[in-house]
Amino acid sequence: MSYQPSDPVLACNSAAIPKEVRPLHQANTKRLFTSVQEVRELETGYALRLADEADLLQSVMAFLRYERLCCPFFHFKLELEPDQGPVWLHITGVTDVKAFLRSEGFAPPAPLSPHRESEEDQLW
Repeated sequence: MSYQPSDPVLACNSAAIPKEVRPLHQANTKRLFTSVQEVRELETGYALRLADEADLLQSVMAFLRYERLCCPFFHFKLELEPDQGPVWLHITGVTDVKAFLRSEGFAPPAPLSPHRESEEDQLW
């Protein structure tokens, strides 16, 4: 019998994050999203370009650790380009999570372009 995931519910469960680490998670979330240098729209989410800084990468890993608990519907991909190139955090979902990300302040508040850009096209 193979695993068949059900359609995810796009709702956060902040209680899934232990109460004692919520302030740290909020600080890491703020640090991560104020450090975004570029945003690319993907088919079912966004790619965020971050600086290649060791302490920022630690914040990203801590963010991912706890965000996976409260928002299990997200797919995360962390891409580190060679030669100390940029760091990309992809936040996507089984379904299109862009509206949800915008509502939570994790993405631009409105579409940046009247047409969908490919993964390789820069939006801003």
